[in-house]
Amino acid sequence: NRVTTSQAQRSRSARMSGHVDQNTHYPFPEQWRPLIVTIALVLLLVLSCWRRMWHAKLLVIWSVTLLSAFFMLRGGLFGLEPVETERWGGLPLTMLLSMVSLGLSFPLAVMIALGRRSRMPIIKALCVLFVEIVRGVPLISVLFMASFMFPLLLPQGMSIDVLVRVLVGLTLFTGAYLAEAVRAGLQAIPKGQVEAACAIGLSTWQTNSKIVLPQALRLVVPSMMNTLIGTFKDTSLVTIVGLFELTGSLQLSLADAEWRRFYIEGQLFVAAIYFVFCFSMSRYSRWIEHHLNRGTRRQ
Repeated sequence: NRVTTSQAQRSRSARMSGHVDQNTHYPFPEQWRPLIVTIALVLLLVLSCWRRMWHAKLLVIWSVTLLSAFFMLRGGLFGLEPVETERWGGLPLTMLLSMVSLGLSFPLAVMIALGRRSRMPIIKALCVLFVEIVRGVPLISVLFMASFMFPLLLPQGMSIDVLVRVLVGLTLFTGAYLAEAVRAGLQAIPKGQVEAACAIGLSTWQTNSKIVLPQALRLVVPSMMNTLIGTFKDTSLVTIVGLFELTGSLQLSLADAEWRRFYIEGQLFVAAIYFVFCFSMSRYSRWIEHHLNRGTRRQ
């Protein structure tokens, strides 16, 4: 908590004085590491859009790549210089935050959506309470609680990295919104299909995994993609807790008097990056929707 607070104080003082504290930036001689991480994540993201890559091994590849990216940025292994997470920033941090939080929030959202339809009152009540509480507060409050309030509840001498706390906050927030989208798809499935599945002897797990969920997720692709795009853009809010992602790194760089004259160019460049990512996700969601609805369209 003290490290995060001092990081934010250094950035504010840098903006006021017109000088950039080098301790807030990734070490210049080691900046080849974020470059490799960014290229690897972009390439894997593009390959994941290829239909032939849609198999179980893709999950293993993503897990290994994300873990490798974390250790590449963190260092301390294979002779790499250790770099604190408070000094991470830019596009690599934006991609890590969005990809990890989205990857963890999707299974969480499915479980919560199924829990809200459970016949067990306790499970249903807990899922409803979680969704209503998380969706009832802004993301800034969630990040603030995860970064500044949560450490006060930990035992003396115990601390959790600020990046981990921010990831947990983003995951819970995104999971609550995705859960409502999934629940809408579940409610659109006719009850007759569930009754037919029970009649032929399918278990609850088989009914949900083979009949209900595939149809429900196909119906809510647009709303889910809308949440994913919003999450990617909402990563810019982590600046308030001392993590400088893409937009935060730009503002930190513009604190240097030599870079202030490039204010417009910097803003346009960051806007172009967000547009490319968000527009690509939007077009890809339309392709997925068209592909999944191919067998249900009327001739």
